[in-house]
Amino acid sequence: MTDLDELTRQAVQKLEPNRRGVVVAALTGGHTEVRASGGLTVDSRLEIGSVTKVFTSLILARLAEAGEVRLDQPLADFLPAPAGITLRHLATHTSGLPRLPKGMLLKALLRPNTPDPYAHCTADYLIENLSRIRPATPGTRFRYSNLGAGLLGLALSRHTGLSYGDLVAREITTPLGLTSTGAGGPVAPEYDAKRRPTAPWNLADLVGAGGLRSTAADLITFVRAHVEESPVTAAVGLSLDVEHRVNPFLTVRLGWMAQRMHPKLGGHLQIYHNGQTGGAFAFVGFDPEKRVGVVVLSDTARMVDGPAMELLRGLQSGV
Repeated sequence: MTDLDELTRQAVQKLEPNRRGVVVAALTGGHTEVRASGGLTVDSRLEIGSVTKVFTSLILARLAEAGEVRLDQPLADFLPAPAGITLRHLATHTSGLPRLPKGMLLKALLRPNTPDPYAHCTADYLIENLSRIRPATPGTRFRYSNLGAGLLGLALSRHTGLSYGDLVAREITTPLGLTSTGAGGPVAPEYDAKRRPTAPWNLADLVGAGGLRSTAADLITFVRAHVEESPVTAAVGLSLDVEHRVNPFLTVRLGWMAQRMHPKLGGHLQIYHNGQTGGAFAFVGFDPEKRVGVVVLSDTARMVDGPAMELLRGLQSGV
């Protein structure tokens, strides 16, 4: 058994307790290792939650590279919106918009297990809701916003005249050959944090914030496109070159979070995003310098970040 086999096996072992099933995929040196448990496979399709945001931001980068939009173009060019908010602000969570549409945060706190909590987030609802929000000064500080990411997806869809699903297909999944990634469609059985069966979410027009569904096979191909040459290499470069500092340790790129490890721990760069819905959890991370990456999918709504990050560190150290 190679070190890569062992690291991947250990990650699955650490993730198995309290979850119905997990899939772990590791990429290094052009080789991919996949292990799964609980009946899941590399082709099991699950919700990926907020990992969707990096797809939405990569679409923005693709359109910007093609000259169709500008990163600093006002959101108001696409939707009725407060002045000062740009597409860059939405992709880097610096728009000043709240985490959720106005009135939804209290409901989320009081009723955390509400089925399909975003199903009512149509374009009309989001635009009307936006008219009642007075955002903080855009561009000044990081404030994670599902609303902002959803509005970015909606703006780009309106600009191109395509649904979000068709836009993802045109700009990302078709060029990369991702056959199982998209908005809507069936998923494997999913479970809440208490391992009770639960239905997938419908995010309506907030889909760009968390509505995609995918497989470990597709996501490891997506990661590979971020560490090797691919049809989206130019847009990936733009996505990773944009940088807003959150604190001394953390930056945000277009869609991605990034941190540089302490020199005593190798000084490696870790770029990542996670995502959660009512019945699934996802993690995608990579190091473009070492050309390694990790994908973890769980069919249970329990965080996977610890073992996923540990696996990424192991790959960065060399296997």
